[in-house]
Amino acid sequence: MQDPTKIEVNRDVLDRAAARCKEKDVLVPTFAQMKDPALIPQKVKDELSKIGLWDIHPRNLFRISWKNDPKTGTFHGVNYLEIPRAITGVKARIFGLVGKYFPTGAHKVGASFGCLAPRLVTGQFDPTRQKAVWPSTGNYCRGGAYNSRLLGCEPIAILPERMSQERFDWLKKINAEIIATAGCESNVKEIYDKCWELKNTRGNDIVVLNQFDEFGNGMWHYEVTASAIHDVLKDVMGAKDRFAGYISCTGSAGTICAGDRLKEWYPNTKVIASEALQCPTLLNNGYGDHRIEGIGDKHVPFIHNVRNTDVVVAIDDNDPMALIRLFNEPSGRAYLKKQGVSDATLEQLGLLGISGIANMLAAVKAAKHFELDEHDVLFTVFTDSMELYGSRLNEATAQFGAYNDTQAAVDYHSHLMAIRPDSMEELTHYGRKRIHNLKYFTWVEQQQKDVEELNAQWFDYQSYWPSRWRMASRYDELINAFNQKTGMAAKYQ
Repeated sequence: MQDPTKIEVNRDVLDRAAARCKEKDVLVPTFAQMKDPALIPQKVKDELSKIGLWDIHPRNLFRISWKNDPKTGTFHGVNYLEIPRAITGVKARIFGLVGKYFPTGAHKVGASFGCLAPRLVTGQFDPTRQKAVWPSTGNYCRGGAYNSRLLGCEPIAILPERMSQERFDWLKKINAEIIATAGCESNVKEIYDKCWELKNTRGNDIVVLNQFDEFGNGMWHYEVTASAIHDVLKDVMGAKDRFAGYISCTGSAGTICAGDRLKEWYPNTKVIASEALQCPTLLNNGYGDHRIEGIGDKHVPFIHNVRNTDVVVAIDDNDPMALIRLFNEPSGRAYLKKQGVSDATLEQLGLLGISGIANMLAAVKAAKHFELDEHDVLFTVFTDSMELYGSRLNEATAQFGAYNDTQAAVDYHSHLMAIRPDSMEELTHYGRKRIHNLKYFTWVEQQQKDVEELNAQWFDYQSYWPSRWRMASRYDELINAFNQKTGMAAKYQ
């Protein structure tokens, strides 16, 4: 089993990577700067005020943060949104981090950085000779392709063929090599199979950065996402309030890793994993297709610390697919206004993409299940926005006709107010172990992981997981040394 605390540096590759970054004018941000933009050099901030949020510009690496200010181009407090009771129908307060204001419009650009940066500054990835392979169900490969382009290397994006057209259009725009695998959101094995094929045919010409088993993915969320949530909680919670739970679709299990850090600060909080009812892998070892894009399933990611998961909840994909119309069609917003939703909130509902709405519904289910009151706070993540799903609204119109007041009323009451705390499980010790054991079939039998490490995840969990999540400060030292080597640190002092 590999010791994650032992960092190996390939000096020859490191020299080439540093030369490339100097050539491409790349200053690599630290994880500390992503948490706290006050640490970013003023010269960088001055440049950012003149650079578009999605521009393929090396300084945009510093916008891999929850604290981007889209109005000024610099930074402010955490981007988050509180969903009012007129929408949730529960007493508990429900908040979500907003992912739209990252470059590429989704927070996965952070996870991809967490996987790529450690390799770059240790000489484990050569941007002058290798292509970076980004296996994904959508946003992660976009984030990875974005980061790759900044380094002047060619990205390979792997994603299912039935993902939203917006994802494919954007990847084509930046000239990424696109491999569309069979199936939809839940067809993750086909992505893994393609990775093996590439390893066998392209060998050392590629480096596969698989978010589902890359600990840099979880490390970024443990360090950066959890910190952003902690900042908001300190602002919004009163003396009598309780942080009741953190909710995340499992996906690659990167975002849910923030729950490990949040439990250190708030030991009584519950980490709640969400998935699609049409593919209830965690809930009852199930399988199937579904339409909640960006959450991947039919397996348990290797980096999911199941020991720290308290509840599993499944969301019927018909609910978020109905609510994207209610939240974004003019008739839907008009009906919500009649129910007491403010104009300010209505204008922000587009900040919730399909998986963001699923996360919100999982929080509603949790609030009802645990009978939470006005002193309870739940937090989730709105990973991307409807900017990436306009084609889904067009498809719904083509299939069901124009949206109207009657349909808005049906959707509000049937897919929002009528949400029940069903398809949920509070996990016991052996409930968690059942889910953990599912990893064996994917990771040991199919992906050639060591069963000894799988067992360590369960039996040595108190040392195994923290040793992997708490590496950011060590990588920051290497990042700073790398920036010194490239000469970029001196340029931006």
